[in-house]
Amino acid sequence: MQTSETPVNSESAAAKFLGFDPHQPPDPTLIDSCVHCGFCLSTCPSYRVIGKETDSPRGRIYLMDGVNEGEIPLSPATVQHFDSCLGCLACVTTCPSGVQYDKLIAATRTQVERNHDRPLPERLLRQLIFSVFPYPDRMRTLLRPLGLYQKSGLQKMVRSIGFLKQISPQLAAMESMLPKISPQSFVDTIPTFIPAEGEKRYRVGMLLGCVQRLFNPDVNDATVRVLTANGCEIIVPKSQGCCGALSHHQGQEDQAKVFARQMIDSFANTEIDALVVNASGCGHTLKEYAHILQDDPDYSEKAKEFVGKVKDVQEFLADVGLTAKLSPLQDKPLVMVYQDACHMLHGQKISVQPRQLLKQIPGVQLREPIDAALCCGSAGVYNILHPEVAEELGRQKVENLTNTKAQIVASANIGCYVQISKHLELQNKTTPVLHPMQLLDYSIRGIQLPTD
Repeated sequence: MQTSETPVNSESAAAKFLGFDPHQPPDPTLIDSCVHCGFCLSTCPSYRVIGKETDSPRGRIYLMDGVNEGEIPLSPATVQHFDSCLGCLACVTTCPSGVQYDKLIAATRTQVERNHDRPLPERLLRQLIFSVFPYPDRMRTLLRPLGLYQKSGLQKMVRSIGFLKQISPQLAAMESMLPKISPQSFVDTIPTFIPAEGEKRYRVGMLLGCVQRLFNPDVNDATVRVLTANGCEIIVPKSQGCCGALSHHQGQEDQAKVFARQMIDSFANTEIDALVVNASGCGHTLKEYAHILQDDPDYSEKAKEFVGKVKDVQEFLADVGLTAKLSPLQDKPLVMVYQDACHMLHGQKISVQPRQLLKQIPGVQLREPIDAALCCGSAGVYNILHPEVAEELGRQKVENLTNTKAQIVASANIGCYVQISKHLELQNKTTPVLHPMQLLDYSIRGIQLPTD
């Protein structure tokens, strides 16, 4: 029975189910800035693979407008086209009208998560991802049985049989990207303070990342050595948690705000010149904090000040200059290809600086792949949630990179590293994937890479 304490407005309930709620829907002004020219289509990875207008930025903007106007319902058929977006932001770079698609898709995804009732299996998978992935300690608990799974030979058997894909393509995709788990994955070895080598030039904070510190901890160690060798003392607060990238990119607004506040508090009063980040997805989200916390009266100004200090580590080093001596990585020229991570290239507009740093290593020859701006298909957890599209993009990316005949792939994002490494293995290719900080670290320490 309906009582006065529990009023029900059937019209508002229907509106909530069928459309966006009034809290920050996609901005009609930004929607109207799209002139429907179609320049975005050729650069959109989901459109190139799926081939439907509704799976392009232009098509999605049309759907956003329709939902805003109450002409199109926020139904499963509509949501699937919003979900198919990788969030790579290539369309933002391409658009001649300057359409801020990044803000539109971010607002839309938040609305979807609040107002769309996903099927139970999908809800459970997403709950698993958002309850575990942003928390390194929880991830480490999960990694222990997974380490036994790898060492026992069970992983090889499961992959050879292929039954997991029949049960759940998403779980199969998650399992297929599991890197080799090392002992370093289970403990943070980087201290809270590391002094500079020689004369101190800068005092910087450093982000450890959630996935990177577990699945590729060598990158953080290399970053520390490169920074200290170039006159930086480093502050690494133990209280830092997840940057919120995963949550922000998938519309988990409240979780993203919690992580953003925690990160700001962790680096408060550290008196750093810059906060350096060695994973492009994390760096892009940190630079979005002012937008994420724009309505927070206690943190909006703090977020603006925080964002002003965030620098990708390559952006920072290219700006301040390298002072450490660099040695050749081989006795002969080393052919290398740099892979542009989407949130570095399109999100942070960083492209030249990584190449400038790598070219300073004696003997390095950089080659450029075709379709360099095309997403590799990782896109946070996109390669788990949408494995079919991600598989095709990963295949294309690896073919384009290896067609350069490069001996090394340099990649500055942990998601790209995992995705590209997986598809190199699938194509029976042994080209190593290394972070630019690892390559600079080897060069500074005089460590040579094996020759072919």
